[in-house]
Amino acid sequence: MGTVFSRDYQSKPYWWERTPRPVLDEIELPLETDVAIIGSGYTGLCAAIQTTRNQKNTVVLDAQDAGWGGSSRNGGQVSTSLKPDFDELFRKYGEDKARAILMEGIRALDWIGDFIEEENIDCDFKRVGRFFGTHTPKQFRLLEEKIQQQPKGLKAEIQIVTRENQSSEIGTSFYHGGVVHPHHASLDPACYHKGLLERALESGVMVKSHCPVLEIKKTGEVFQVRTSSGTLKASDVVVATSGYTGEPTPWLKRRMIPIGSYMIATEELDEDLVKELIPNNRVITDSRKLVVYYRTSPDRRRILFGGRVSLSESDPKKSGPALFQQLILIFPQLAKTRISHSWMGFIGYTFDHMPHTGAREGIHYSMGYCGSGVSLSSYFGTKLGQRVAGLAEGETPLTEVPFQTRPFYTGNPWFLGPSILFYQFVDRFLS
Repeated sequence: MGTVFSRDYQSKPYWWERTPRPVLDEIELPLETDVAIIGSGYTGLCAAIQTTRNQKNTVVLDAQDAGWGGSSRNGGQVSTSLKPDFDELFRKYGEDKARAILMEGIRALDWIGDFIEEENIDCDFKRVGRFFGTHTPKQFRLLEEKIQQQPKGLKAEIQIVTRENQSSEIGTSFYHGGVVHPHHASLDPACYHKGLLERALESGVMVKSHCPVLEIKKTGEVFQVRTSSGTLKASDVVVATSGYTGEPTPWLKRRMIPIGSYMIATEELDEDLVKELIPNNRVITDSRKLVVYYRTSPDRRRILFGGRVSLSESDPKKSGPALFQQLILIFPQLAKTRISHSWMGFIGYTFDHMPHTGAREGIHYSMGYCGSGVSLSSYFGTKLGQRVAGLAEGETPLTEVPFQTRPFYTGNPWFLGPSILFYQFVDRFLS
């Protein structure tokens, strides 16, 4: 296995130590329901909470344990992070729609803190702020210009940090300054999912795990959802599978790009060392095309570090050492540290780098959060559930955005390997 791994190394998410996979009561698949939801992550559970609380019988189906996918594997970073900027959206959709779309990302960040508090979910949610580092002087200059050119009405509170002052934010000389987004947050993603699952069950949602959906057919006004446990009739079907979207929904699969995102956790570190590395407990990302993201664990004893590093898209034992090399490039102080956990999950990307929510041929969906799924999936999942329940507050400008694919793409992202190599080249020579 190699010396980068600790003696007690585990190839599963660090988050599962505190929050083991849920064991649900065995339930018989009912013959019919008002709403069938495929996927028991943040999107599916938030939608289910809304439909059930609005008097619609709801069944949530999952091929694995509840929340087994991205919802319990992510880095627990909470942001606005709709990827396209105002200029790009303005060119595509005009000024009004561009503003409306970007405002949804801002609302999602504001909303999730209130939601967690209202639902009394214990998940270490904290407004810690985000440090965004620039990996070259050119990137710092471009970032300064972008901040100065923020559109009126969409100006976010941002604090510029020069390279001379960045030791107050991060214990490395790797970056050439950066910015702080003070309203961004962190949480324990598995604890958050556990809280959502509890609220869904308390509301009357039926959750059946280890029940893969094999086929969805519509007969008249009723859907026939064929599963490994039998066939369920439903008036409405919701697909909330994002990076795990599969064969039963080929139209959606052709629009989703599953990208492997890999994470490691260090063994426990000295308290003073953690304070030196990340003194203000920020979540951290940087300006490189080949994305990395990192933070401390909620108890501030470990560094949790993630990124897109693997060409194979599958094996955390191979990605762990690669991520570790990225980690010590930023923090050489950790060169003798070992990895206690290494894991991966799939992120749902889209060709326009935007989430999409809406309905097609009676099938409702919300997916494609492009690496910012904690707030966006919860927010748009809630909106989706409200729309299915017939509530006006479920409307969002994103239902008007076309969900596009590319010719001949069937859901197999063969281009990811070459893309990673290209981004490595750009980061090194062209940034």
